[in-house]
Amino acid sequence: MCRFARDGRHLANLVVEAAAVCRAADTARRCGPGRPETYQQWQIAVLIIITVTHRCKSKSSQYRFLTQHAPQLQGLWRKVLGLERLPSRATYMRRYRGVYELFREAIRLCGRRALQEHVADASVMAVDKSLIPARGRRPPRRPRDKWVRVDRDAGFGKSAHDGWVWGYSYEAAVAIGPRGIIVPLLASADRANTCECRSCLPKIPLLPPSCRYLLADSGYDSNELGEAVEYDGQGRRTGRRLVCPLRSRGGQPRVGTQTRRGAREQRRQHRVLRERFFNSVPGRRLFRRRKQTIEPFNQWFKHLFDLEDRVWHYGLENNRAQLLAAMFCYQLLLRYNRFCGHRDGQVNWILDAL
Repeated sequence: MCRFARDGRHLANLVVEAAAVCRAADTARRCGPGRPETYQQWQIAVLIIITVTHRCKSKSSQYRFLTQHAPQLQGLWRKVLGLERLPSRATYMRRYRGVYELFREAIRLCGRRALQEHVADASVMAVDKSLIPARGRRPPRRPRDKWVRVDRDAGFGKSAHDGWVWGYSYEAAVAIGPRGIIVPLLASADRANTCECRSCLPKIPLLPPSCRYLLADSGYDSNELGEAVEYDGQGRRTGRRLVCPLRSRGGQPRVGTQTRRGAREQRRQHRVLRERFFNSVPGRRLFRRRKQTIEPFNQWFKHLFDLEDRVWHYGLENNRAQLLAAMFCYQLLLRYNRFCGHRDGQVNWILDAL
């Protein structure tokens, strides 16, 4: 296959795979009373994928791109999506906000396919939250500045790299095993002030069975999260370990020394074992891999979809849909790059050839 082909083959192959995954993820279809929807959710999702791969940053520019390239794309979406015509502009704008749940499930299914195709190795995984500034300005401090347009859906978040950021965030659980490339397997998007310990908990039951170590920074230090990773509902070991630095809270020691009975003392003992493994030589060696994998991944992902300076839209639901759609596109590009015979994670050439 030609590396610099511009005859539409790359886009057609990506759309076919995206349609298959999105259709499998669209399980919660409307089946209640009333008129059924003319356009199914997975069809809208694939149209969004086409515009995101071409970096159309506003919903108006996305719909304009679809209408302007309708003669070239008409045969593709008729054959793959079963569409005779595009949805109206109002329908596209309205349905755009609610498609993020489908993309979240599509990321999980696409990650499972990447593991089955041996694109990634999930024996070691890393999870991290990254902040992206919102459009517009920060909330004004003085009442006379209320006329400034501010994205009220955003929130304040703080990181060691960016400091205080008024905007949104995405969280990705990435496979960083020794056999394979860095591939996101699970993802979510929310405001910048979302707590990492709470946003990561729903991802724990969805971790692949081959996962043995989950690497995280000190923001994920939580007894509840550690118990969910390392123990099941009956208190039995799951075979996984949460590898993260432990923090001291309120001037108290990181690991309590009081002798107590019951579940609280049991959690303290589990915390002692967790800190002991983190301070061991294998634990330190594992944790060093986090800075070499998940942090460069955030930089690559933001640079690939122009998210280094700010998000694309106003509003939480719009940015959720765009961020998860971009993450799903990144998964598709990595798998397609492997299909083209390349063993690395360099996928920018595919976007340039669309």
